[in-house]
Amino acid sequence: MSPRWNPNPDVRTGRHAVYHLHIHSVFITKTRRAAFTGEMPTRCEEITRVVYADFEADLKQFNGEQDHVHLLVHYPPKVQLSKLVNSLEGVSARRLRKEYDAHVRRYLWGGHFWSGSYFAGSCGGAPLTVVQQSIKQQQRPVS
Repeated sequence: MSPRWNPNPDVRTGRHAVYHLHIHSVFITKTRRAAFTGEMPTRCEEITRVVYADFEADLKQFNGEQDHVHLLVHYPPKVQLSKLVNSLEGVSARRLRKEYDAHVRRYLWGGHFWSGSYFAGSCGGAPLTVVQQSIKQQQRPVS
């Protein structure tokens, strides 16, 4: 059967685009302090899902350690990655500081929760070498 009849659920369509965009991002606590303990990572994941739903993005996977979290996000092309990141950093920092104030104050101070930097890497689809080879093999029209 044609792929049209068995669509890939990760390939989405919009009004003017068909897309399959995934980003792997890593957020680090300020000065890499080990602030995540107990149920904090689970709560951070819940907050992340709510924030990303507002952007029509889907959190595919979430995990981390005491001083950082990893996210795999499927997002639409209309969303600016910097806005997605800034919104998550701001909302999650406010909520985690409010809900775990006494605990967070022992590890982080100065009103900051996340480091000012983050990692973002595109992922999924064919390896870069395969895409490069496919482009190279295209037949240019001859006049």
